[in-house]
Amino acid sequence: MKYSKQFSKRLSLTLLGIAILGFTLLRAEIAKASSFSVSPMFQNVSLVPGETYYGTFKITNPNTNTTDFYYVLSVQPFFHNEANEAVFENNDDYNQIVNWINLEQDSGVIKANSTEEVKFSINVPEDVPAGGQYAAIMVSSAENNSTAGGVNLDTKYQISHLIYADVAGETVRKGEIDDVRVPGFLLSGNITGNAKITNKGNVHSRATQTLQVFPLFSNEEVFTNEENPDSVFIMPESTRLSFVEWKETPSIGIFHVIYNVEYEGVESKVDKIVIICPLWLLFLILLAIFLLIFRILSAKKKDKK
Repeated sequence: MKYSKQFSKRLSLTLLGIAILGFTLLRAEIAKASSFSVSPMFQNVSLVPGETYYGTFKITNPNTNTTDFYYVLSVQPFFHNEANEAVFENNDDYNQIVNWINLEQDSGVIKANSTEEVKFSINVPEDVPAGGQYAAIMVSSAENNSTAGGVNLDTKYQISHLIYADVAGETVRKGEIDDVRVPGFLLSGNITGNAKITNKGNVHSRATQTLQVFPLFSNEEVFTNEENPDSVFIMPESTRLSFVEWKETPSIGIFHVIYNVEYEGVESKVDKIVIICPLWLLFLILLAIFLLIFRILSAKKKDKK
């Protein structure tokens, strides 16, 4: 009887394991069948009021798939938040382009190891404001891809093709740089320069950041990105928190740091001495100072006696 119960328990666990493994493999096969790529991921376009722009991008069903890929298309607004993440929500006047985009087709199917070109047009009204306009053409896997072996898991995948448009006319380019900082004392972590950059114009543009690090008593740089400055993308009428760092910052040292930010003709610079002192070293320094003071006071008492 005891043997029968143990056998039944082991059999149940084995069947459960097989079911979980089968379900996992099934999900993996569906995910594999639904994988695809979009190229390019974004494009910059110049628009003229009253004219039509014609554009394309490609969707690829890779050779790793063994089934056809079904997809659907849609157009959505988007903007970048302070962390430079694309947020697919309406941002007032800068997403009017969503209503100007016409897709040649709103769905399709691509065979394995094949690529299909998606065509779209942008009909620009005559009375639109100049400046930036932003939209995303979303490519989503259709429900046909979610069914395998008679089981429907309703798993969907989505990739966006971003459109950064610049409408001809009176373009305003204006920027502001605030809170430019380099921490002067670090217990740990990397040397960084931080800034808050605001685009007060009506079109997207980029800011550049450079960081130079020198030893305290030397003019020879131990780190610089001057030859390849960090580029920061900022949407119109929005603020971006940006930073650049020395990823190989040592755990102990004293350095001369120069952090420079340039945006739309505005430049802001910080020139600072940065001390890196880990907590254990700070404790030893404070202990040494305490012992030194104690010794001096003790010596003075002995002299008085």
